[in-house]
Amino acid sequence: MELFMRKDVPEELTWDLSAIYDTETALEADKKRVDELGRLLEEKYKGKLTDAQAISACLTETQELYEKAGLLANYAELAVSVDYYDAHNQALSESINTLIAEVFSRISFIESEILMQDERTIGEAIALGKGNACYLRGLLRKKPHQLAPETERVLAALQPVFGAPYQTYNMAKLADMRFDPFRVGDEEFPLGYSLFEDAYEYDPRTEVRRAAFRAFSDKIRQYENVTAAAYQSQVQSEKIMAKLRGFDSVFDSLLFEQEVSREMYDRQLDLIMERLAPHMRRYAKLLQKVYGLERMTSADLKLSVDPDYVPSVTIEESKEYIEKGLAIFGEDYVEMIRTAYRERWVDFAQNQGKSTGGFCASPYGSHSFILLSWHNQMADVFTLAHELGHAGHFKACNGAQSVYDVDVSTYFVEAPSTMNELLMAHYLLKTNPDKRFRRWVLDCMVGKTYYHNFVTHFLEAVYQREVYRLIDAGGSVQAETLNRIMRETLQKFWGDAVEICEGAELTWMRQPHYYMGLYSYTYSAGLTVATQVCRRIEEEGQPAVDDWKRVLAAGSTKSPAELAKMAGVDITTSQPFIDTIDTIGAMIGEICQLTEEI
Repeated sequence: MELFMRKDVPEELTWDLSAIYDTETALEADKKRVDELGRLLEEKYKGKLTDAQAISACLTETQELYEKAGLLANYAELAVSVDYYDAHNQALSESINTLIAEVFSRISFIESEILMQDERTIGEAIALGKGNACYLRGLLRKKPHQLAPETERVLAALQPVFGAPYQTYNMAKLADMRFDPFRVGDEEFPLGYSLFEDAYEYDPRTEVRRAAFRAFSDKIRQYENVTAAAYQSQVQSEKIMAKLRGFDSVFDSLLFEQEVSREMYDRQLDLIMERLAPHMRRYAKLLQKVYGLERMTSADLKLSVDPDYVPSVTIEESKEYIEKGLAIFGEDYVEMIRTAYRERWVDFAQNQGKSTGGFCASPYGSHSFILLSWHNQMADVFTLAHELGHAGHFKACNGAQSVYDVDVSTYFVEAPSTMNELLMAHYLLKTNPDKRFRRWVLDCMVGKTYYHNFVTHFLEAVYQREVYRLIDAGGSVQAETLNRIMRETLQKFWGDAVEICEGAELTWMRQPHYYMGLYSYTYSAGLTVATQVCRRIEEEGQPAVDDWKRVLAAGSTKSPAELAKMAGVDITTSQPFIDTIDTIGAMIGEICQLTEEI
């Protein structure tokens, strides 16, 4: 079915951004206030941040600027994300981003002047509290990498330029790329990014699925050079910034922001490649057997074990599943879920020009906004539960912390979301003893939750590591290089169990994560924490739930390792990853056994 244009989508399927700004007049008022606050802070404090009281007072007053700038930036991004054809919202977004860059360039003196003070003075400011303590501790940590005040001011002003590679990527993918329909026999099928990734990749009809893969790959290949150029700009700018700030490598620079060691990063990737690959090859061979495929290709990996058992779920029906599945978190959490449906926090629509995949934005001072595309499948329920995990996380920390203390490390941020997927699956397993139903739920966990986070994003992360190694060595990347690295990554993981077909090497073109630093690998980190904590909840009940809720409210006041420790998981060791991989292997083993029995 051809996708609607945004203007033709029923309102009830769209989110309601009026919760942030109900009129453009209100938005313009905040733009004016942000500009005014920047000028007032500069006039009042520039050259005067020499004692603890002045530092504390300045940071407290600056919180309003951060809050309003966050609302503006989120509104702009959300408005654009659902319709990249909307020129008005594109222009609005550019004006907001330019304003924010100008204002934060103006107030860049705050960090520079604070870091010019001795540690005793900063310590006194920390002792004054008022929601600024963690921010100041973070500044002390950044001190060795801080540049001269004028340099910091210029870099802040250039933020829109630094964001240009990501903007170029999205415009090529979501605005310029138009797909022609493809044919199988006498039947014609419409094609688009969302249709391919959310429908055709899972289609049990081998001819349709593989024809869609070929047609999709042929189209995105036409954009491989411009996409590679955008990515080259991204990684080179990261390399330049790492060198300017005195880091030994791009890895050190990006991991510094996450508060994660290089040892933790490398160990995670190497462990998963070594230990998970054999389990997933077994899973691929099971799919090949179930579908009677002569060749198991990379175009066949998203299939479900039981194609005739795919429960259809409407948006309305999904409410009950999610409310019951996540009820263990208490009535306040369930009420948040009900409110999300009632007040249109979620954009369910399928339309042309809309971002693919799913995400949750949680601006400080407002509620969360969730983007996905609904296809009436149980997989959509898991996706929504995942994004509501982000919403619940940031509702808790936004309510408990200052605006400075809610920027949670990306290393940990996927733990609350994947936790919700696991709890949903465990709930479903308890509702029905039927073997076929059990196999279906286990397959959802392996083929969706764990595949998405422990395979798809993991392989992206391995590919990304090779790219940054090349950049660190002084090299550059073009489409040919990126294709080679991705193909080699896929071949290493799947071995001789899967034929890496023509077009699979273009997988690097499909994800925006590469424009967000070292993000892809954090999905498997988050799901590892979630797997271990979910086990605790299953075994211990309320005490484990209470620990988890304290973790959610902690925001960025703790490092990722400290947050995990609060929940009873030591992610500084290999064991949680080994245990999680063993869990995946056990599920695959049970799926194989159930397949023999059914």
